[in-house]
Amino acid sequence: MPRHHQKKSSTPGGSQRQLRVGEAVRHAMADILAQGSAHDADLEGHIITVPEVRMSPDLKLATIYVMPLGGRDTAVVIAALERNKKFLRGEVARRVNLKFAPDIRFRVDERFDEAERIEKLLRTPAVQRDLEQDPDSDREEEQ
Repeated sequence: MPRHHQKKSSTPGGSQRQLRVGEAVRHAMADILAQGSAHDADLEGHIITVPEVRMSPDLKLATIYVMPLGGRDTAVVIAALERNKKFLRGEVARRVNLKFAPDIRFRVDERFDEAERIEKLLRTPAVQRDLEQDPDSDREEEQ
């Protein structure tokens, strides 16, 4: 009896379906947080962006990346989202038409911090010196 093996996705973020469902969940979660539907003091005190949602291959787990505006109080925001996880999952299920409501886990989006760290590295004197050198002159010296 032949066994069917699931193909690995060639897309970096997953299959097209994962990406499409992740985007629908991201829009739903962003709307829920913007409307202040959770009625939590810690959430109402922050403007929270949802830059990305990654779905598992079976679409039963959604990893939601969030970032409070300004990047402060991330631990407080994540704790508040975890406290309200059941409510938020129900709201997402009402807004996104799926067979199963995905389980939700929240993570802090650290891409902005990483981009800032790389920008600082690029502005250091050693890197600036390397960038200012003419690459053609290096090739001539090697020959």
